[in-house]
Order: sequence, then C-alpha cells, then structure tokens
Amino acid sequence: MKLVKTFSKLTTIALLLAIATSCGSKSQNDTNAEAETEKTIKVKPLSKSEVMRSLEYTANVLPYEELYMAPAQPGRIHKVNVKIGDKVGKGQVVVNMDPTALNQAQLQLINLEKDYRRIDTLYKAGGIAAQQYDQMKTQLDVTRSSIEFLRENVILKAPFSGVVTGKYFENGELFSGVPNTQVGKAAIVIIQQINPLKVIISVSERYYPIVKKGMSAILTSDVYPEETFNGKINLIHPTINAATKTFNVEIEIPNSNEKLRPGIFARIQLEVGKEEAVVISSSSLLVQEGTNIRYIFVHDNGIVKRVNVEVGKRYDDKIEIFSKELSEGMEIVVAGQDKLVNGEKVKVIQ
Repeated sequence: MKLVKTFSKLTTIALLLAIATSCGSKSQNDTNAEAETEKTIKVKPLSKSEVMRSLEYTANVLPYEELYMAPAQPGRIHKVNVKIGDKVGKGQVVVNMDPTALNQAQLQLINLEKDYRRIDTLYKAGGIAAQQYDQMKTQLDVTRSSIEFLRENVILKAPFSGVVTGKYFENGELFSGVPNTQVGKAAIVIIQQINPLKVIISVSERYYPIVKKGMSAILTSDVYPEETFNGKINLIHPTINAATKTFNVEIEIPNSNEKLRPGIFARIQLEVGKEEAVVISSSSLLVQEGTNIRYIFVHDNGIVKRVNVEVGKRYDDKIEIFSKELSEGMEIVVAGQDKLVNGEKVKVIQ
C-alpha cells in the first residue's frame, strides 16, 4: 500500500514537470516565431538633388496670325482674287467689293472740293462769314473720311503675308455679314500666317518666376517623328487663371520650310534651368490598387508611416515627389515596402 502511494506521487511530479517544460518550450517558440515574422526593411535619408528642370506639354499648332476677311458692312462681292491654297503678300488685294458707293462718294468729293475752293477765296476776301466757311470745311473732312472708310471696305487687302485656308463666296454673291464659319465669325476668305507658327501652353503658377521671355523650347510631332523644331517663348500672359492656377505662355516656332501646319498635334519641351527637387527611387513609390493614389513609407523609431505624395517628372530610375508631410532627413523605405501596413513595427537592416 505504501509502495502504491509513492508511485502515485512520482507520477504526479513527473506530470507537473512535463507541463512546465511544455509551457516553457511553447513560450520560447512563440518568442522565436514573433522574431522570425518581424518584417525587415532598408531605408535611405530623404534629400534634395539638383535636376535639370524640363516641362512637357501637349498642344495644337496655331497660325501666328489669322484673319477672317470681311468688309465692315454687307454688300455685293465684285471679285474674289484668290482661291484656297494661294499665298498672298502683305498689301495684296484679296477681294473687291461693289464699288458703286465708293464711286458716288468720290464724285461728291470732287464737287465739294470745287465749292470749298470758291468759299475759301471768298472767306479770305471777307465775303462770307466764318461759320459758313467752317461748315463747308467740316463737310469736306467728313466726306474724305467716309471715302477712306469705303475704300478700305471695297478693296480688301491682306494685312500680312500668309496662305488662304478658306473661301466661302464667289464673284457676284451678296455678303450679308451673317456668321458663316466654324468659329462663328463672318468671312469671305480666311488668311493664316504659317511662317512663323505659334503654340500656346498652360503652365502651373509655381513656375511663373522661372519662365522668361526668350527661353528656348523644343517641339516634336508624330507627323515628323525623327525631327525636332526649335522655338522660343514670345509672350507670357500677365495673369494667372484663378480656377486652374495656370498662366498661358505663347511659343513662336519658325517654319521657313513650311513643314509644320496649323492644327498639327505637338509635344512641347520647355527647359527652365537647374533646380533643387525631392527625388526618390521609382521602386520606392507604391500605388494604391484600383486608384491613382501614390504613396511611400517613412520609418521612425521602428514604426513605418504611410505618406501620400504627388509625382512630378521622371529622371531615369528616379521620380520627383511632392508632399507637405515630407522634410529632408526623413528615412524613406527603399526595400521591403511592398507588404507594409501603416503603423507597423519593423526592423531596419543595412
């Protein structure tokens, strides 16, 4: 009986030792497992780099000048002297309107000039009052001005050299002045200056202090994939659009060989000089699935924090980023960021 009690005690002790050993072993295993599952990352201090700032835009090529030629008042068209595709020089007569009103005014002017010379003689001799003389002189000046106006609207001349790109009336037709073009303007013909040409782009307001008149620009087009066309900034609009926070820049493109034509889709590259920018390795940048949201992870005392960023220009394997939450010296996660979660504990390795 005594032997049985002793054996029972030994069994109980052995069982307690086994449980204790098991618990200790489990606790140690859990600790090792946690250590093994702790994520490791590599970091790099955030710093600014000097880059060549190049802005890229897309735009349609425009004529340097464009004229929807029409007289100031309706009338019958006597003769259209050009056809679509014709080149015209500055001062060349493009359209002749019915000259009847002009001829009548010129005959009236001849008679008025005769009357004026008679009255002028009498006035100098003291034969008429000054008021009568002034009335005649005023009438003569008004008639001369009217004739000049009629002449400009009967004989329509090109104000610049260009090419005829539209013709809407034929000889003998009546021009009514009703809008008849795609842009809602009235015209007998359209003249466009194609040498030079121009491009208008909208630039972000933050580049307003940088962009200067005379700055060079490069134009490329799919029409001529192997060629580049050099231009320069000709005009900077003085105001910034409050809605888009951009300002317009006009670029003049020489076109002496007339390869380029208005309406061509083009890409514009604007070199604005060297500038400091925050750039990171493009592999450090992540994109939230199903969205256009881009973000990076920042390390701080063993914890990672997600920071949403906007992206700028790409420089080979690096990309420019913008965020008010970032500052120089912060540690950016450059490896191991793919499966990180905001606020997660991590281990930094060299």
